[in-house]
Amino acid sequence: MITVHHLETSRSHRVLWMLEELGLPYEVVRYARDKKTFLAPKALRDVHPLGKSPVITDDGQAYAESGAILEYLVERHGGGRFAPAPGTPEFTRYRYFMHYAEGSLMTPLLMKFVCERVKSAPLPFFIKPVARRIADGVGQQFTDPNLRQHLAFVDAELARAPWFAGDFSAADVQMSYPINGLLSRAADLGPIDRVREFMTRIRERPAYRRAVERGGEPM
Repeated sequence: MITVHHLETSRSHRVLWMLEELGLPYEVVRYARDKKTFLAPKALRDVHPLGKSPVITDDGQAYAESGAILEYLVERHGGGRFAPAPGTPEFTRYRYFMHYAEGSLMTPLLMKFVCERVKSAPLPFFIKPVARRIADGVGQQFTDPNLRQHLAFVDAELARAPWFAGDFSAADVQMSYPINGLLSRAADLGPIDRVREFMTRIRERPAYRRAVERGGEPM
């Protein structure tokens, strides 16, 4: 039995969704974030040294990192589903988006989230204006320009086809988390209609809805 070590409002929703698409039985061990720091609990370190989520265990082996977990599940249990055939142009796109999601797109989204947290943090009155100026400067000079570029890129990719690598695949599952982040944190920075349509399509999938029922909304 596969065990998913599931942290609330986190990337591990993608793992639950992939398992539901594959129709695999699994159990969920739940972890709650610290209410003040929003960090994962130390108990996750008993599963993986970094104390991060998602992590799964299967046949006594722990697997971490969203993309690596999805690739493992599809390769071992997919039976040719949810990934294009190797050597095809679609597989090249599939592999790219499996890595682009976290390797490129999540970086400015995470920085925008951190800057927003800094601006809203309970700081001494004489420090707060300085912190706000720094956060605003990072946004204006780095995060917002990068997110505009990524939004334009994602919009152009979704204009080609409804899914990122031909038919629906694990690449769409992997992309769902940063796409949701674009909607919640960067909707005013570029073309957003196709991004909204993508999220509507995936939320209509029965497996996605079952994953939400098991683990809650991803963010």
